[in-house]
Formats: sequence, structure tokens, C-alpha cells
Amino acid sequence: MASKIQILTESIPGNEDIPLPFYGSSASAGADLHAAIKDVLIIQPRERRIIPTGIKLMIPDGYEGQIRPRSGIALKHGVTVLNSPGTIDSDYRGEIGVLLINHGSKPYKISRGERIAQLIIAPYIQLDFTSTKIQTDTERGEMGFGSTGVSSKIIKDK
Repeated sequence: MASKIQILTESIPGNEDIPLPFYGSSASAGADLHAAIKDVLIIQPRERRIIPTGIKLMIPDGYEGQIRPRSGIALKHGVTVLNSPGTIDSDYRGEIGVLLINHGSKPYKISRGERIAQLIIAPYIQLDFTSTKIQTDTERGEMGFGSTGVSSKIIKDK
């Protein structure tokens, strides 16, 4: 069973009918976020929109929120979180918004209270960046973006 931490949550006035994030099953990693729109909103093909959730979160120090797509909406309609995963810093105190984009060929309708994305809370590490000369004499070196190809190959010890 996953460990639990408390996340303080506030419903923005006028959105008390919008559910707080909740898990679809006992082993779910992501809690569902809901659309806090007035009525119905249409996202046209190739259009992106910020969808309000009607909630604010107090994420503990050392943790971040990650907003991720719901797989069913992505598969069936081509609608996904544009900046996936969207990051919510622990010092952010405003309303949580979800940046959705419609990659599909048809308009996508969102209704008030619809589950639109998933929220994952995860620990993070802040790094201490130090300027130096980076070693490049590795097997890969500076080759990037497709340099390892698409077929599998076994790397043998030298």
C-alpha cells in the first residue's frame, strides 16, 4: 500500500459541488481532477484551453504536484495535457488549472464536474548546479536525438 501524506485543499467559492481530487481505486497513483466550468466548454481540434478545477492545494515542502492526462480521453478523443506532466510547485497557492489540447479531429465537449486529468504528488530533489568541464569520453558521448537507433542491440562489456 502506498504511503499517505495530507494535502490541504480549498474549494473556491461557487465550486462546492465540484468533487475534491479522489482516487478511482485503492491502488491508483493519480487522483482525478474535475472541470469547474460554468456549464459546457468545447475544445476545437488543435485548440488548447486552461480548464479551472475550482480548488487550491497546499502541497508540503519537498513535494510537487504533477498534472497528467487521463488515458481514456487521450485514446478516445486525442485530448491530453499539453505540458504533461504539468508541475505545481509547493509554494503555489492559486487555483489549479489544467492545460488541455485537442489533438483529435472533432470538437471535444467538457461538462461541469467531468474528470479531466490526474494529479500525482511526488517528492523532488533540488540540485546544486556546479560549473565544470563535462566528461564526454563515454560510449555515447555527445550523440543525442535518435543516435541510439530504434532496434535493440546488446552492449557487451569491453
